[in-house]
Amino acid sequence: MNLEASEPPGPPPALVLIDDDRLRDEVRRIAAAAERPLDERAQPVGRHAWTGAPLVILDTAAARASAAAGYLRRTGVVVVTDGEPGLLDWQSAAAVGAERAIALPGAAVGLIEMFAEYGERRAGDGVVVAVAGASGGAGASTLAVAVALRAAAEGFRHDTLLVDGAPFAGGLDLLLGIEDTAGLRWPELVVEDGRVSATALHGALPRAAPGLAVLSCGRCGAGRLPRELGAAGVRAVIEAGRAAGDFVVCDISGERGPHADQMLDSADLVVLVVPARLRAIAAAEAVSAHIARRNPNQGLIVRGPAPGGLHGSEVAEVLDIPLLAAVRAQSGLAHRLERGGLSVRRRGPLRDAADAVLGVLSAPPGQRR
Repeated sequence: MNLEASEPPGPPPALVLIDDDRLRDEVRRIAAAAERPLDERAQPVGRHAWTGAPLVILDTAAARASAAAGYLRRTGVVVVTDGEPGLLDWQSAAAVGAERAIALPGAAVGLIEMFAEYGERRAGDGVVVAVAGASGGAGASTLAVAVALRAAAEGFRHDTLLVDGAPFAGGLDLLLGIEDTAGLRWPELVVEDGRVSATALHGALPRAAPGLAVLSCGRCGAGRLPRELGAAGVRAVIEAGRAAGDFVVCDISGERGPHADQMLDSADLVVLVVPARLRAIAAAEAVSAHIARRNPNQGLIVRGPAPGGLHGSEVAEVLDIPLLAAVRAQSGLAHRLERGGLSVRRRGPLRDAADAVLGVLSAPPGQRR
């Protein structure tokens, strides 16, 4: 499988959040005339979609919803209306920080001008994936590490950044066998003014492989609890990686809270790992619903063994999540993790699952589901 990141031909798509059928058809007509592609979605969308699109086109209802959701202020936002905008339209445009309110179809030239002005991809073209588990021991951390290793080995992006989001899980550096490698862990990382330099980050973090930097949680002595992760620090790290064009892999595992929500919000894809067992599937229904409230872009990895003979397609149907891969148990995995750390150099179920995730992320955004 070719895992090189592929760019869609021509300009990147504008993000369109419009419920009104007439307005949506008018925007489609204008975009076709301007030869500009569209990425049409329904609310809610993850913040990654909001910040990554060169141009965002909203109707009044979507503008109000986006403002209420607290999306970041950004350039390249326009509100379109069916006829001349009224007071509510202008108020909604101001609330979301739109540059213009454009009446369609009469002022179509204004939207064409916006397509021309914001026809290039915004600075920072990194990709973010978050890996979550349906239950404890689902294998989310192991898959996150495998995805990062495969991405680094295949040059998915110039640099890969693996971010540990499970402070009570012992640290991803242990899974990789680099617990004695010098470099910063979360407890030593200081984020000032909500920003961090990607270059400085890559220089300070331990490396598990060429092109793979790891930001692991730390370990504490007896009687002390690990330091909880702050949402602002998590966001700063992820956005630094995205802005630098990195591939950012976030291990959420079974975590909840502001830092885990930030990872969900930022991800281009959330991968849910579910063991093929009835209790795990029951738990996955609740986990998937929680994820969907923050990010609609989910993919499913079903992991064996399957004592009851459940197939991956059956689990996907129950959860209503696209199936990325269904894999059997990895022989000898526990022994390898205890003796020197995880590797995915040889073919096997874990590597197949990681490649399936990367294969989805290699597709243009509009073709990932």
